[in-house]
Parts: sequence; structure tokens; C-alpha cells
Amino acid sequence: MIELFRDPRAWQGRMIAARDGGRRIALVPTMGYLHDGHLSLMREARRRAGPDGLAVASIFVNPAQFGPQEDLARYPRDLEGDLAKCASAGIDAVLAPERPEQVFAPGHQTWIEVGPVAQGLCGARRPGHFRGVATVVMKLFQLTRPRVALFGEKDWQQLQVIRAMVRDLDLDVEIVGMPIVREPDGLARSSRNAYLSPDERLRAVALSRALASAQERVRGGEREAARLTGEARASIESAGARVDYVEIVEPESLQPVTRAETGSRMLVAAYLGATRLIDNAALP
Repeated sequence: MIELFRDPRAWQGRMIAARDGGRRIALVPTMGYLHDGHLSLMREARRRAGPDGLAVASIFVNPAQFGPQEDLARYPRDLEGDLAKCASAGIDAVLAPERPEQVFAPGHQTWIEVGPVAQGLCGARRPGHFRGVATVVMKLFQLTRPRVALFGEKDWQQLQVIRAMVRDLDLDVEIVGMPIVREPDGLARSSRNAYLSPDERLRAVALSRALASAQERVRGGEREAARLTGEARASIESAGARVDYVEIVEPESLQPVTRAETGSRMLVAAYLGATRLIDNAALP
């Protein structure tokens, strides 16, 4: 039977007791409205926790990572459905605070600021976003004391921000990135896909197709980042999407490169109507 905690302090007591008792805790932080991408993280958390450990998840729509004009109020929520999915993936316990002030109490004034890796790409376009992400993840680590935490590679920049925070602050937690889970036509699974109209959903596959085309171009010998990003941008725009950015970067520092090397990563963000989607792929 899955345990549901609405009070972060009660959760913290349960997790500290489990870790002090020698149980290995694997954490999957989420904002809910779960899909197969989340469930792949949870199944891996179950495996990494081991038969005697705890596989746990959090469901919290974090207001600190949303800008004033972003979609906090309409972000999709389905706690009952999410709990059923967590149970099916082997999760033992879920933290789902009822109110934001349970996590960010009145007077909260301590924030985690990560440096250059958080400043370009989505960080440049969503000021304060990664400050909110890093702070809430640090709070979840303090509340949960996990040995391992799992994040999806679709949010590649977020993954690098969390890795930088853990490295720089000597946190005792292993960060595991898990591969992107895609729809049969290639679209990356995302809770925000629920916003897409039927026509926008058909056109959204342009992001993954542009990435796949770039991979093929690199296999064929193209190395110039400007050519690769230009072709990807044109391909996405031809589907009627509004491109936010298309960049090829070094995968850990996220610094732009002029030539694609083995392991370089192409990251894209684009709008279909009012919905902003992101995707990325390693270049061969």
C-alpha cells in the first residue's frame, strides 16, 4: 500500500528514520500529471532502492520556478491518477504537500543560485526559473535524505544544473539521468503536451524530427554548428512553430560550440500556439 504524506515535516521524520535504519532511499522529484517518462524514472528508482530500500516520489507544482506570465495556475494536476501510477511503478511513498507555504514558509529568503550552466538557454528566457528549481530540489533532498535521485534527460539543462549543485555543495546523493521517453511518432513525453490542440500535436513532432535530421547530417560528415542549427530552425519553423532557441553545446557546461564533436548536444525550444516545448539529443 502506497503511503501518502501531505505534511513535509512528517515525511522528513519518516525518511530520516528509514535512512538511520539502513534503508536505501531513491527519490523521483516531479510536478505531477505523470506520464511514461516519469514512470521510467520510478521503475529505475525501485530497482536502485533494492528490495529492502524505499522508492519514493514527490508531487509538487513548485511556484518558485514559474515566471509571472507562465502557466502555474493552469498546470495540469491529477493527484488521484498520479498515485495510482506511482503504485504501479513500485513507489512506496509519495510526498504531495497541499499548499505551497508548506514548502516555502512565509519569510522564506534562502535561495540556491547556480552559475553559468543555469544562465543560458531556458535560464536566459525564464529568469529565476533555475533558482526555483535548484532551491526546491535542495529542500527535497533535505527532507528526504536520498542516496540516489533520478531526473529525465528531456530537461537536459535542469539535469546539469542539479549535477552542478550536488557537486559544488558536496551533497551525499547520486544523480541519475534517464533517457527521454517518446511517443511512437517521436514527440518527447511531457505534461505540457496536454495543452496542445490536435493540430498543434501533429506539428509538434517537428522538434524531434529536426533533432533526428541533425544526427543524420552529423553521421554524414557535417560538423559546422551554424549549418546544423540553421537547418533545424528552418525545419521547425516550416511546421508553423515559433522557435525560441536552437543551440549545439558542450553537454556538461552547456557552452555553445562552433563545431559538433562526439557527445555535443543539440537543444531546442519552440512554441506551438501558447505551449512551449523543449527537446534535445546527443549528436553522434
